[in-house]
Amino acid sequence: MSRSLFITFEGGEGAGKTTLIQQIVHELSSRKLPLITTREPGGTPLGEEIRRLLLEPSTLSPYAELSLFLASRAQHIAQVIRPALAEHKIVLCDRFNDSTIAYQGAARGLGVEKVSEFCSFISQHLEPDLTFYLDLDPHIGLTRIEQRSKDRIEAETLSFHIAIRQAFHDLAKRHPHRLRLLDASKSPAEVFEDAMETVNGMLC
Repeated sequence: MSRSLFITFEGGEGAGKTTLIQQIVHELSSRKLPLITTREPGGTPLGEEIRRLLLEPSTLSPYAELSLFLASRAQHIAQVIRPALAEHKIVLCDRFNDSTIAYQGAARGLGVEKVSEFCSFISQHLEPDLTFYLDLDPHIGLTRIEQRSKDRIEAETLSFHIAIRQAFHDLAKRHPHRLRLLDASKSPAEVFEDAMETVNGMLC
C-alpha cells in the first residue's frame, strides 16, 4: 500500500465486533495487504495490565476509569498505532476515542465535550480514517451474552447501555465523514458485506 489506513470498530455488548474484525482480517490478509489488529484498552503490556484493572469487578471512580483508559491509549498510540501507520499498514483497532466519549462522557456523565477534548489531547489529534459502529438494540445484545460471565462494564444496567447507544448515534451525526452505522441485527455475513463495501471504496 502507498498509504496507511486506520479503521476502528465500535459497538455495544453482543453486537459482533470481534466476528467482523476477524472476517475483515481474513479478507485483507488474503489480498496480501499489510495490516495489524489491536484493541483498547490493551495493545501493549501496559495497556493489557490496565485492561485487567478496568474490567475486573471493582469500584472505580468515573474519573479514575477515564484516566486509566486514556493512559492505555497514550501508550498504545506511541508504541503500536503510529509506528504501524508510519509503515503504511492498515490498522484495525477494536475501540478507540469514540468509546471513551460514549461510555465515560455520556453514560458516566463526565460530559461529552470535555471528554472529547481529553481524548483529542491524549491521542495528539489522531483520528481514524473510518469507524464502524455495529448498531444493535441493547436488549438484544445483552441477551446474546447472557450465558457468559460478564466483565464490570458488560454488567452495567440496561439504561447505561441504552445511553451508550444514543451517544454513538449522536457521534455518527457529528462525524458523518468517518463514522458509519452498521445494522448488527443482520447476519454476520450481511454485516461483513456492508462493511467491506465501504472498506473497498477506501482501498481503491
